[in-house]
Amino acid sequence: MGAAAVTELARLGAEVHVIDLREPPPGATGYFKTDLLDPDAVAQTVDAIGGEIDALFNCAGRPGIKFPDLEVMTVNFLAAKHLADLVVPRMPRGGAIVTISSGAGAGWISNLAKWMPLATSDGFDSGLDWLKEHPDEIEGGYAPSKEAIIVWTLWAATALAEKGIRINCTSPGPTQTPMMPEFEETVGKEFMERYPIPVGHRSSPEEQAYPLIFLNSRAASFITGENLNVDGGTMGGIMTGCVDLTELLASRTAQAD
Repeated sequence: MGAAAVTELARLGAEVHVIDLREPPPGATGYFKTDLLDPDAVAQTVDAIGGEIDALFNCAGRPGIKFPDLEVMTVNFLAAKHLADLVVPRMPRGGAIVTISSGAGAGWISNLAKWMPLATSDGFDSGLDWLKEHPDEIEGGYAPSKEAIIVWTLWAATALAEKGIRINCTSPGPTQTPMMPEFEETVGKEFMERYPIPVGHRSSPEEQAYPLIFLNSRAASFITGENLNVDGGTMGGIMTGCVDLTELLASRTAQAD
């Protein structure tokens, strides 16, 4: 999704600087090989980019199955929050931040009180301490990290609005990226193949990149503190009873047993 965003932003004429361990596609103005698990390295990279930063796209992510819960939470949530903290002082009024959450974070509203201490933690070290002290809360890594992203986004919007900066996140549904096989391994290939998507297909990375770009553009100037479901209608169908996951979840449970 991040690579697709880089390609489209470059096509639109943006100056794009990528912070990642993996090289970006052609079109990026600058590339900084940086480990998001290292807060000092991230800070040095932001300093190296220099100047004003109009928009931040938090697209890095780890699946839960192959990585420890603490690492998943740190990359998916804490590194995104840390990077935003570093970038905001360099943002002019009208700047914007967007972070990729997930449909897997849909339980955030039931866990709002649980995630508020983490979302409001002061700095990387404070957030890391909280994660280390709450292994049960972050069990599984992936879904908890995505819930935390949503809660942080909603909370941060008010203070950032005073600076003229907007912050939003997206919750993609199943997307055909290199991470998909790992999701299939986690929840089962049959489950992912049968997962109901009203529009009838998994999204492409580009279909996730366009909403990210929109949210960070002037076209979304009155949108902040929002979690945008980009899932082909799945969540709306579940909430209104048009999509029923009961049978699918039951079959997954039976397979696990």
